[in-house]
Amino acid sequence: MGELPLDINIQEPRWDQSTFLGRARHFFTVTDPRNLLLSGAQLEASRNIVQNYRAGVVTPGITEDQLWRAKKTPTVVFWQWVNQSFNAIVNYSNRSGDTPITVRQLGTAYVSATTGAVATALGLKSLTKHLPPLVGRFVPFAAVAAANCINIPLMRQRELQVGIPVADEAGQRLGYSVTAAKQGIFQVVISRICMAIPAMAIPPLIMDTLEKKDFLKRRPWLGAPLQVGLVGFCLVFATPLCCALFPQKSSIHISNLEPELRAQIHEQNPSVEVVYYNKGL
Repeated sequence: MGELPLDINIQEPRWDQSTFLGRARHFFTVTDPRNLLLSGAQLEASRNIVQNYRAGVVTPGITEDQLWRAKKTPTVVFWQWVNQSFNAIVNYSNRSGDTPITVRQLGTAYVSATTGAVATALGLKSLTKHLPPLVGRFVPFAAVAAANCINIPLMRQRELQVGIPVADEAGQRLGYSVTAAKQGIFQVVISRICMAIPAMAIPPLIMDTLEKKDFLKRRPWLGAPLQVGLVGFCLVFATPLCCALFPQKSSIHISNLEPELRAQIHEQNPSVEVVYYNKGL
């Protein structure tokens, strides 16, 4: 076996991000729960492999698959942080663009987002007090869906005010677009809601059936572990598949951009018909 070439672009995802399958494979790799079992020594070895490769040094005997496996380990910390953070902080951290935001603006966004989301959740809960138990089990999903519709736009309201960067295919920045920000935030909201459907729709149906059986009636202490296990199992698949619904590097035709930005792009780059932006997560 020959030495691994140095022209593998590990800065980008391994699979084609213009297809759903490629995006799904990428996010399945990033959110792989087996990453949690890696030891400190394995993480350090992976970090050294990646750093050496970026410096033009190929670790002896390494294969391309081993290189890509080493490259994904730094994302473990990111995904652990995402899963343990409050929704508002996650939404701000996964925003698109690099427009600066003051502490006061961030605080205002946080308070408005969390207050609106909590009020919506409590309101939905109060409406279901006299409904059948099975219907009540779906209140958390409705609350999560409604909260995402409120929390994400409010935490990313700065993007809706000044826009997010748009660039040509080569990555050259062309300006800022509020229209692109709206499209990106809409895609993120849809992804988040879809992500919650399996974990909040399937377990309630299963638990409603199991709780009527003698097995669970005699062992009521199994209820909580079963629900946690079912939710976890659903999220293992729902998270990467829903992250892959839309390309991370999304596109928009310049005819859909703001007139001023469209005129600016036509003047500077008349051949550009489509621009690209990072939609966030």
